[in-house]
Amino acid sequence: MNNILMTSPPALLLALAICAEVIATNALRASDGFKHWPAVAITAVGYVCAFYLLGLSLKHIPVGAAYAIWSGVGTVLTAAIGYVVFRDALSTLSLLGIGLVIAGVVLIQLGKPAVSAV
Repeated sequence: MNNILMTSPPALLLALAICAEVIATNALRASDGFKHWPAVAITAVGYVCAFYLLGLSLKHIPVGAAYAIWSGVGTVLTAAIGYVVFRDALSTLSLLGIGLVIAGVVLIQLGKPAVSAV
């Protein structure tokens, strides 16, 4: 399994890291203050996987770009899941902020190459 991850495209590793982080964050919400242990376990495993995969992606993606994508996409997905699953409110200002996060990630990508030669 580790050999497969080591030879995976960096963008795929980053996408998997984002998925693991979003799952972990939403499981943390579902844990209701660490009262539901299955959700707590999903949170712990999810964050470990997220950081491991993020670390692997950093072998080829500059840290600024990778972290911007990881945190930005994770924020947008988590907010969307919160809205749909947990019925979290999204005000106009919240939606504007999410739009700015997306714009920021796009601008970072336009400003430098996403994959380095290292």
